[in-house]
Amino acid sequence: MSFSLPPIVFVGGGNMASAIAGGLLRQGAPAADITVIEPLAAQAQALRERLGVAALPDAEAARAALAQAALVVWAVKPQVLAQAAAPVAPHARQALHLSVAAGIGTDSLARWLGTPRVIRAMPNTPALAGRGMTGLYARPETSEADRALACRVIDATGDHLWVSEEPLLDAVTALSGSGPAYVFYFLEAMQQAGGQMGLPAADALRLAIATFSGASALAAQSGEPPAVLRERVTSKGGTTFAALSAMQAAGVDAAFIAAMHAARQRAQELGREFGG
Repeated sequence: MSFSLPPIVFVGGGNMASAIAGGLLRQGAPAADITVIEPLAAQAQALRERLGVAALPDAEAARAALAQAALVVWAVKPQVLAQAAAPVAPHARQALHLSVAAGIGTDSLARWLGTPRVIRAMPNTPALAGRGMTGLYARPETSEADRALACRVIDATGDHLWVSEEPLLDAVTALSGSGPAYVFYFLEAMQQAGGQMGLPAADALRLAIATFSGASALAAQSGEPPAVLRERVTSKGGTTFAALSAMQAAGVDAAFIAAMHAARQRAQELGREFGG
């Protein structure tokens, strides 16, 4: 099965670009419609071999692809986005631009790229498994067709959520963008605790992963607030009550909330540091 796809150029060929391009290819997009600008020779070769897409070293080599692109996806680190934009912008002002770089605001992107048709995205690493969650914000100059194209591309990696105000993307970064690391952190702790209680490490990890996956599926399916679901498995005086009481006494909930505020603050700092 295939579907038509306007020409797309990815600037940067790391994990997120690979996840999005790979998702599009699995849905039937032609590899000929996808070009990646990737200066690292080994990474470019890996993209050619694994995905079958064109991988070129710089904007000059990709000049023809950029001139034909309907969409340019910016998948580079925020620290280098301004530098990367300079040689690309003159060849791609006709394109819609979709950035997955954390913290960099659309005002900066529009200025660097010479066009206001900019959409910002905050994906997360489960996109690599087709289970990603991406927050999206579109500048008012983008059209309905622009936003539909962005959704189509992002949905190749999972699901999406639009936010009405750009600063809310920093909150999305704190929750879902950085969120997989929080889950992995708890999985590590659960595996360690299981080992201390005598379980083989592999068994403890299997139990922990299945518990997170199952609880998330239940929360999505039931539609009830997490607090209600928690209360249903917390009998007063029981094992779950003991565990949650220990967490509350240690201030785990407050520390967890503070951690997400720290993530949002860092996203804001990235915008100030590298969006000038």
